[in-house]
Amino acid sequence: MLEIANLSHTYANGTVALDDVSLSIPKGMYGLLGPNGAGKSTLMRAVATLQAPTAGSIRFGDIDVLAEPDRLRRTLGYLPQDFGVYPRVSAYAMLEQLAVLKGITSAADRRSVVETLLEQTNLWAVRNKSIAGFSGGMLQRFGIAQALIGNPELIIVDEPTAGLDPEERNRFLNLLAGIGDNVVVILSTHIVDDVADLCPRMAVLANGRVQLEGRPADLVAATRGRIWTRTVDRSELDSYQASHEIISTRLFAGRSVIHVLSDIQPKGFDPVEGGLEDVYFSTLSTLRRAA
Repeated sequence: MLEIANLSHTYANGTVALDDVSLSIPKGMYGLLGPNGAGKSTLMRAVATLQAPTAGSIRFGDIDVLAEPDRLRRTLGYLPQDFGVYPRVSAYAMLEQLAVLKGITSAADRRSVVETLLEQTNLWAVRNKSIAGFSGGMLQRFGIAQALIGNPELIIVDEPTAGLDPEERNRFLNLLAGIGDNVVVILSTHIVDDVADLCPRMAVLANGRVQLEGRPADLVAATRGRIWTRTVDRSELDSYQASHEIISTRLFAGRSVIHVLSDIQPKGFDPVEGGLEDVYFSTLSTLRRAA
């Protein structure tokens, strides 16, 4: 169990990135959903011991993360939003070097670990290819391979599917799902479908605060009977925005499909079975109204 208590962080320029964040994260996939600038990466960097928060505490099992960062690093796998490798080195050689840095000193053990990870991430066929020639999806799979070195008990992946095409995204999500339920895996993203597809529990982080937390199915159920839809001409969109609480819009066949949040059915609107995207957008809409 990862326990984050009253975590806050203010940057030197006065920007408040985290404001009293508390979360209890069990084993399995856990989704941390939020828009860009919500504080997700700051939180992940704090948990990964890359950045000391201004206040609060982080515990992983019996490890006080802030007081004993080296202990956590020995059991941590981390795929940051942007990670660097030596581009002209082959995938095999790079993983072997990272295994050395992770403390796997036996050549036979390193070979076993590296070959297993290359097979697991479907990179065996390109093991001798330089990383510079990898596609975005291949690079992300390599990132997961390096994060899994040493059988970590806590794995953090930050915006892992951003920029991937649909086929690579599905392959990558299947890989994440296959990691298993015996470790804590935090999936930090702004892509709602990633959380809906993978995570038994989740939280919405926005403006540096936890706005919502729980099981996706329970959060969706809380909006049942309150989401309504209508398709309108794009020229009508402004007038509807002025008179209704629109939580999302999308284009379909040149017209705008709008979803609104309301306890009673607005005139001309039809009920719609809400999804996690509606939960997310309604949470952000509430924040915008309060601002």
